[in-house]
Amino acid sequence: MLIGELAKATGTTPRALRHYEQAGLIDSERSGNGYRVYAEAAVVRVRNIRVLLAAGLTLDDVRVFLPCLDADVGAAPPSDKGLRVALDRLAVLDERIAAQIAARDRLVHALRRATNDRIRPVA
Repeated sequence: MLIGELAKATGTTPRALRHYEQAGLIDSERSGNGYRVYAEAAVVRVRNIRVLLAAGLTLDDVRVFLPCLDADVGAAPPSDKGLRVALDRLAVLDERIAAQIAARDRLVHALRRATNDRIRPVA
């Protein structure tokens, strides 16, 4: 299948697919006219990549899951390395959330001071 067909089948863009390919997560053959041609199995792989990215993992993190990207990634038993990557990513997300909450709290405090406590931001 061509890159546009794969993009449509997986709900992504050709640009994202080229990015996944550059990252070594998917591969393609080249047709005589130079177009990328993907195997039908790439649909499952790309959908799994998108699931992992949506869960907060990075493309580098997803590489750890290469052995199970062609099957139901959610049903596969977790590997120690996969668990470690997920736990590390969770820690990063928790740090980012804490930093955002702290920034929000500082802004609320500044707004309350500037408006003599008339502003009650929505929680």
